[in-house]
Amino acid sequence: MLPINGGHKTSNEPRATGLTNTDSTSRTLRTIRYFLIGFLTIAALKLLFATVLDLYSDEIFYWQASTRPALAYSDLPFMAALLSGTGTFLFGNSALAVRSLFLLMGSAIPFIVYWVASPLMPQQRATEAATLTLCLPLGAFLGLLAVPDVPLLFFGVLLVGCLERAIRLDSLRYWIATGLVAALGVSTHYRFALYIVAAFIYLLVFRDQHRHWKNPGLWIAVVLLLSGLYPAVAYNLGNQLSGIDYHLLERHPWEFQVEGLLHPLKQAVLVTPLLYGALLYTLVMLLRQAQAGDSRRGLFAVLALTNLGVFLVLAPWTDSTRTSIHWPLSGYLPLLLFLPEALRELHAKLSARYSATTAARMISLTIGLGFAGSVIALLGVGSQSLQDQLRPLLGKGILSNKMAGWSELSNHVSTLLQAPDMGDVTLIVTDNYYTGAQLELSLGDSLRVYNIDADKAVRDGRAYQYALWGNNQSGLISETGKSALFVTEDSTLTVPDKIDTLSRACAQFERLEFVEQLTLFEGEKSFTFYHGRNIGVETNMNTCPKPSLGWVDQPESGATVDDVLTVSGWVINEGLGVDFIEVLIDGVPVGAANYGTPRPDVVTAMKVTSDPNAPNLGFEFSIDSESMPIGRAELSLRTRGVSGETQDFGTREINITGRN
Repeated sequence: MLPINGGHKTSNEPRATGLTNTDSTSRTLRTIRYFLIGFLTIAALKLLFATVLDLYSDEIFYWQASTRPALAYSDLPFMAALLSGTGTFLFGNSALAVRSLFLLMGSAIPFIVYWVASPLMPQQRATEAATLTLCLPLGAFLGLLAVPDVPLLFFGVLLVGCLERAIRLDSLRYWIATGLVAALGVSTHYRFALYIVAAFIYLLVFRDQHRHWKNPGLWIAVVLLLSGLYPAVAYNLGNQLSGIDYHLLERHPWEFQVEGLLHPLKQAVLVTPLLYGALLYTLVMLLRQAQAGDSRRGLFAVLALTNLGVFLVLAPWTDSTRTSIHWPLSGYLPLLLFLPEALRELHAKLSARYSATTAARMISLTIGLGFAGSVIALLGVGSQSLQDQLRPLLGKGILSNKMAGWSELSNHVSTLLQAPDMGDVTLIVTDNYYTGAQLELSLGDSLRVYNIDADKAVRDGRAYQYALWGNNQSGLISETGKSALFVTEDSTLTVPDKIDTLSRACAQFERLEFVEQLTLFEGEKSFTFYHGRNIGVETNMNTCPKPSLGWVDQPESGATVDDVLTVSGWVINEGLGVDFIEVLIDGVPVGAANYGTPRPDVVTAMKVTSDPNAPNLGFEFSIDSESMPIGRAELSLRTRGVSGETQDFGTREINITGRN
């Protein structure tokens, strides 16, 4: 554990009882040693995974934005794009280059915490505060990903230090620094406004701070802050308030959701329960001290309470997938500065109730679980780089692949474009902006990339930006007569989604032809490639290579087979029709189904209009159970359309007992 039992006391710091006195220098050196071990461990993991992991969707978008410099974009001002672009300018087009400056900023936060804490407490406790930053899982994680939260929190903590010094020292230099940092912060993310709101609440609530309203330094800081607001304000005024509209309206349901009441519980799990409790205790301690007249502690209490309170109150009405995860982090960092003091208070109270040994163990457990949470969070995300090694151990559906497989896709596309029959391809078109941006990063300027994204880009507040860039479906029309490679990320699409996507894609080309499929990670990530000829020329939709949609009537999931396994169902293909249906047991083909039995009920129920096989859409298959291994097995079917594209469907477990 950290050596929390030492350091000289300031007048407003409670004295812990029952703690052993040790040499101050020895304690400080020991804390520095803990810090260096923790910092180097976290930094090494972040550097490793930042090198081997492919870019996440937000990261690749900000890189893409960096290639089109602007003061602001549809979802955020310029800072994230600037940092991403600067990294690639310095180090080339790679995931590590995109993340490089974010990695530096995220890794610098413990040092900034020390800088903020150093005039407020003994060196020992300032060092402990910096060390405890590594024990806050979401905080230690900062910098691995090239996302706006990194500069937001970097500038947020820096703002806290500059503001505290400006108020305490009444220094014009620090007022100017406060304004500059605030300007950089609001150029990063709209959520930075909570820091500004908290600062003004503090200056209004505490009477001994009212004198600053007459201080020219404060108003110089305000002017500098307003300059930082210009990019976001100018963009929104010139683009139908699209950025504000997305963040305040479109992304949130603004209807009560019971799940939002679980916000504190989710935060406790993410922060680790004991550390979460200790941070809340720290907030109560600061509020108590502020009420007793300590306005310096009041500043940090207001900063923490504003950030934590807003997200707590709004959680039941807002986007539950995001507000309950990383947004409250901006409220925890101000508390970390005084967490060492709070842990001393808790140690004293636990010692009085139990024993000094038990108290020390509880404090050690609080810190240890926090650091373990940081390491586990990094390893959890980094595990995506070990898909082939970990999947046999963990099984399917456990590992995320959002940050894996993109290098394989890029290499495959590069090879595919060298094929002789792709000689007329001058464009890349994708079904979602994420895939398109990944290919744009890997291909460079060799081919223009478009997307016909009508879902993910809208959901992420980026559809308007792609419209401005002309990289969307409307922009594709300007490429009349050209041919393209069209790519779909099938692992993110249901079959109905894929049918809709192909319908939109076919409408863009005179003819769309299936080329091949790429399957990664045992089918958990997959792509399909099509050759689109003559953009903008009227197409015959009956030649569209749409995927097949199938259903298994029997056997039911969990069925027992003791004699003959009979499989039946139906498959439709509203494009070119079905060519072949194969039955698989545990992934191994065991035979072809007989396709073509009459199913007029399917034609009526599914509103089939253009399948060339209608109404003969049914299939049947039988196999003696003696030819299959005894025990539980996974049954699935694979259909191949006339276009050549295959789909797996109907997966279910059955129990084969064999003949008695």
